[in-house]
This record gives sequence, C-alpha cells and structure tokens, in this order.
Amino acid sequence: MLLPSRRLLGAALAVAAIAPASAQSPAVTLFQVVGPRDTVTIGLTTAELDALGQGPTVDRIGRALAANGQISAWRYTVGRAQDGSTRYAANGRVSIMRNDTLRIEAYTAALPVVPPAAQ
Repeated sequence: MLLPSRRLLGAALAVAAIAPASAQSPAVTLFQVVGPRDTVTIGLTTAELDALGQGPTVDRIGRALAANGQISAWRYTVGRAQDGSTRYAANGRVSIMRNDTLRIEAYTAALPVVPPAAQ
C-alpha cells in the first residue's frame, strides 16, 4: 500500500507525463506589429499562417509583407467574455502595410485567446 504522499506524487508525475502529449497548437497565434506611431496586436489562424509558407512565423509574415506590400489579419484586443472573464478576442480585420511596419514580434498572451468567429 502506498502512503498518501507517494500517491499524490505518483498522480502528479502521471499528469505531468500526459500533459505534453495532449497539448495542441493554438488556433490563433498572436503577434505585435510595431509601427512608428503605435503597436497593434494581430492574430493569424493556423490556416492563414500555413498559407504564408514555411519557416518561423515572423519570417513568413515578413516575406508576405515584402512580396505583397500588405497583409490582412485579425486585430486582437482584451475584452470580457459572457461569463465576465477577461480574454483576447478578434475585433475586426486590419491591413498591415509594409511601409508603416517597423517590427513584427511573436506575442504570448497571459490571457486566454478566442479564435475568430467563422465567416
């Protein structure tokens, strides 16, 4: 018979071993686009990122900006869910112009991120 502390340790180790296997890639990846006057947080779905080609995500966005002169993305802002909790949610589409962009950075949100509504 295992002691209670050993049972808890065993359960914690089992959960820790299972967690990485069940982790999924996020439905939306957030980025901060820094311009000369402001910063905007954008989100791209997995399908939108896949359409930009291969490689690191910020490189894909940079290549698309260089090739096309602009990209369209979901603007993400902090808001309240129906239950009152705070989260990031899509707040319309924005066009990011090559000439107005100084830097694109991957952004890890401390709040939950809600994927955009189906169009």
